[in-house]
Amino acid sequence: MAIRELLGSIIALIGSLFLFLGALGIVRMPDLYNRMQTGTKSTTLGTILTLLGIGIYRLEWLPQMLILIAFILATNPVSSHTLARAAHFTGIPLTRKTVADKLAEEEHRPIPVEEEEEVV
Repeated sequence: MAIRELLGSIIALIGSLFLFLGALGIVRMPDLYNRMQTGTKSTTLGTILTLLGIGIYRLEWLPQMLILIAFILATNPVSSHTLARAAHFTGIPLTRKTVADKLAEEEHRPIPVEEEEEVV
C-alpha cells in the first residue's frame, strides 16, 4: 500500500469521525438552532475531509473532489443560515438555556425616522 493511499484513507477516516460527531451533536443539542449549527459545522468539515481523502486515494478523481469541496463550501453555510432565519421567522423558540436572542432584539428595535426638511 502506497503512502498516498494510506494518507487518503486516514483523511477520509477523520472526515467520517467528524460526520459521526455531527450526528451525535444533533442528538445531544437542546434546540433547533444549536442542532443546526452543530450539524452544519461538522458536516461541512467532515464532508470536505472525506472528499479530500478520496481524492488523495484516487488521484484521477481529485479534480472532481475539489469541485465538490468548493460547492460544499459555497452552499452549506448559506443554506443553513437561510433555514435558521426561516425557523426564527416562523417563531420556533429557543430553549431557556440560550442567553440572548440578538436577532429578535434587532427586529423589534424601532426604526429611526429621519426628520424631513421643510420645503420653502
